[in-house]
Amino acid sequence: MDIRVLRYFLAVAREGNVTRAAKSLHLAQPSLSRQLMNLEEELGKQLFVRTKRGITLTEEGILLRKRAEEIAALLKKTEEELTQEPETLHGEISIGGGQSGLVLKAVENLRKRHPGIRLRQVYGDATEVRELLDHGSLTFCILLEPVDSEKYEFLSLPETDEWGLLMLRDDPLAQKNVLTTEDIRGIPLILPQRPELQKKIAGWVNAAPEELNIAATFNFIYCGLAQYVQSGLGKILMFRSQADFIRTRNLCFRPLGPAETVRHCIAWKRFPVFSALSRRFLEELKSLL
Repeated sequence: MDIRVLRYFLAVAREGNVTRAAKSLHLAQPSLSRQLMNLEEELGKQLFVRTKRGITLTEEGILLRKRAEEIAALLKKTEEELTQEPETLHGEISIGGGQSGLVLKAVENLRKRHPGIRLRQVYGDATEVRELLDHGSLTFCILLEPVDSEKYEFLSLPETDEWGLLMLRDDPLAQKNVLTTEDIRGIPLILPQRPELQKKIAGWVNAAPEELNIAATFNFIYCGLAQYVQSGLGKILMFRSQADFIRTRNLCFRPLGPAETVRHCIAWKRFPVFSALSRRFLEELKSLL
């Protein structure tokens, strides 16, 4: 198995059709089909379910697609780092997790001097982005403090955040400026899917995790989450900054009390081998603190 075959596999997974994938790769369809069959034989796993309408990935195929995407991204990142000239910075600054205004400002400042720089932001929960960081697919991650100092180095960011509920403006709880644990005990909640966060939330309301009234879970923030609240499914427990991102006119955010504030940091693997671009980015970020 080599990177060329993995790219063929990714093209087929993306297109969902061998004919279209072969066309995009400028290959003959029989040749591409043979490469895929050889890959399945080499791994001893069925990667595709073939039907008249096209192909879908098996569970093993989904896993391979995830790893192949990580490998392709890491190879691209390595090529850019090896061809980097300090005087003319170019390439990607790859950051996972949430957003930070200070981080964006650092990228903006660098781009003014080096227009060939671009930011690659990868969203996902902390477990997902830490895995990408550990594998080298990401260089930096924005995480909640505290972080594992045995695995990561980090720089604390000045921005703070607070937990609260996103709800309809006409909800009775919206009349309160601050919510107590009694207010959220027993009501339908839409929560982050991470078990450790659900356990922490249960601790706030003096309940076991299985006693929480969980109506739905999510693994990353997107605008469609507002519809979950608007439909009456439940209220979303989230950070204020996240609520600001998806809030609409008929929704409002109310913080938890006593205040549950958190700090973010930008983290990277210990003993890193930074590219010139990554070093300059970190220097720029430190200069803004």
